[in-house]
Amino acid sequence: MRTENQIQSKINELTLQRRSLESRLAPLSADDPQQSALSAQLTRLEDMIQMLEWVLNAPTGKYHA
Repeated sequence: MRTENQIQSKINELTLQRRSLESRLAPLSADDPQQSALSAQLTRLEDMIQMLEWVLNAPTGKYHA
């Protein structure tokens, strides 16, 4: 099991990668072949960040009360 600090560190790392991808995507036109590949990478990064954030803020208690 990872510690909270390790998870937060990974979130920060992925956030930096996301910002880098966003800056690379910004100047590309919609018909640029790189645009779709970078968009797919961006989507994967955002999913990974959301999953890690969920782990940090996981709900507590019973689902069915």
